[in-house]
Amino acid sequence: MSSIKTQLLRTILTILIIALGIWALVGILTVVSALENTLSTNFASMGSNTFNINQYENTTRNNGGNEIEKINPNITYPEAKSFKENYKFPFTHTSLSFTATSAAEVKYENQKTDPEIAVLGVDEYFLVNSGLEVTQGRNFNNFDIDNNAYDCVLGSDFASKGLLKDVNPIDKIISVRGAKFRVIGILKEKGSTFGNSKDLRMLIPIQVARSMFSAPNINYTVSAMVDKKELLEEAVDNATIIMRRVRKLNPVEENNFGISRSDDLVNQIAEMTGVLSVSAWIIGIITIFGSSIALMNIMLVSVTERTREIGIRKALGATKNTIASQFFVETLIIGQLGGFVGIILGIITGYFIAMAIDFSFVIPWLAIIAAVITTFIVAVVSGSYPALKASRLDPIEALRYE
Repeated sequence: MSSIKTQLLRTILTILIIALGIWALVGILTVVSALENTLSTNFASMGSNTFNINQYENTTRNNGGNEIEKINPNITYPEAKSFKENYKFPFTHTSLSFTATSAAEVKYENQKTDPEIAVLGVDEYFLVNSGLEVTQGRNFNNFDIDNNAYDCVLGSDFASKGLLKDVNPIDKIISVRGAKFRVIGILKEKGSTFGNSKDLRMLIPIQVARSMFSAPNINYTVSAMVDKKELLEEAVDNATIIMRRVRKLNPVEENNFGISRSDDLVNQIAEMTGVLSVSAWIIGIITIFGSSIALMNIMLVSVTERTREIGIRKALGATKNTIASQFFVETLIIGQLGGFVGIILGIITGYFIAMAIDFSFVIPWLAIIAAVITTFIVAVVSGSYPALKASRLDPIEALRYE
């Protein structure tokens, strides 16, 4: 430690160079872990036995090589309803829903929200199929949906920090577009993804929503949950056949709708974050490679500057192993100090980035372990040659060195 202190400025610069590589590695992996945790939690809550049928766009090419964009038609209410009536696969619950508006203004007594509330038309199976839970009150039942009851289920923000924060929200009357609704349930907090809050939602029966929000070209979502996961493949195949019939597609036509499974989404997220992790490693390794060269350089300079000291130690009986160990340990200390600084900076940076983009921060233990191992390897590789060079110095020649 005293030898390191005598070259304090050079040591600090070397530590910072090593820290830069570890900072890049840990920082990016921290953000990737936060992204993966957030998205996986959101999609995994749906369960691995659900799938959605919705519109999608794909691209094909004609013979001329020019790109033609093919836009699939919306899933209309008659199509969605026909699918639900004809899809009778065992152990399956089918739900219809649509987003009526994303900019509704909700009123309670003499208070009102900003025009930022999403209103969704849903049925009795929507909450179950979407992985949502009710913390107060209850979910919609068959009677509510069949009789077009003016009841609603609200996101958690209404009760925790919105219109109903100071009262018991259940059975309170709120209004949207002049229609009055009785609150029957409050959803469990879901947080937000990419700045889009999942807790500023108002769910109402689907037919009531259709009568209030009659915008053209509404696209409906069909979701299905299979009680037995092992039947999921068959259920999806059967749903594809039924939807093709509903859309009157002949056998040679491609599907003009999309089916997305919740486990497929989780797998896609894993692939995406895997690519980001590899990118982080590449960036980190390039920077750390530069750090290892800098560390080796400072130790070689140190050996040259301390040639006389090495000669005196050898003359007093120090063996090759003693000299080599001294320089090797110095290299390890500098490397680990650089790694420690880089880990702290990386976690802090990752935390603030995760908070800024509404990701759920998690401590990246894998990145920390990787950083410690990486700095150890860098120190071993960078310190071996300078330590070997120092141990092989001739004591007579070393004492002569000026």
